[in-house]
Amino acid sequence: MDLFEAVKERRSCRAYSPDPVDEDVVLKILEAGTWAPSPLNTQPWEFVVVTSAEVKEKIFREAERCKGWALEKSGWNWLEKYKADFLKSVPVIVAVVGDPRKSGVDSFMEGGPRGYEHGCAAAVQNMLLAAHALGLGSLWFTFFDRANMGEILGVEPEKQVLALVCLGKPAGDQVDIPRKSVQKKTRYL
Repeated sequence: MDLFEAVKERRSCRAYSPDPVDEDVVLKILEAGTWAPSPLNTQPWEFVVVTSAEVKEKIFREAERCKGWALEKSGWNWLEKYKADFLKSVPVIVAVVGDPRKSGVDSFMEGGPRGYEHGCAAAVQNMLLAAHALGLGSLWFTFFDRANMGEILGVEPEKQVLALVCLGKPAGDQVDIPRKSVQKKTRYL
């Protein structure tokens, strides 16, 4: 699959078939994540692969708790349409865990380390594109409290769960999402 084709065709998937995802396919996707760029090549990511129904149920409850909190605090009623039920049945969830101690020079700047987050985000994008190239649906999910998700997944307290990547065969057609033109999002100096 052509890279530009994959970038334009990939969609966020929230409906998955119950078919399992082969472990070797998951490993290919994880390997794509490990080839992401990172500040000073720190490779600040770790992955936790979740297939346990019990753990998925806990992840779902955390997402619902955060959704309720966000609705209450923000008043954004449109959040209500985003259901998290798929978290209970998606075949695989990969937690992307970042280590703030593996950041770049920004560790010494005002605002503290952020490079590890950017490196992990690049890993997530690689994983999403790899999943699409392998015929899987995927979703970059961040609707959770990092500390709570860390407890659910047994992550050391000095590290942070930055994203969940849901993986599975899509159930149904993916919806086309309009994009603004690059000209509207770019300026030159």
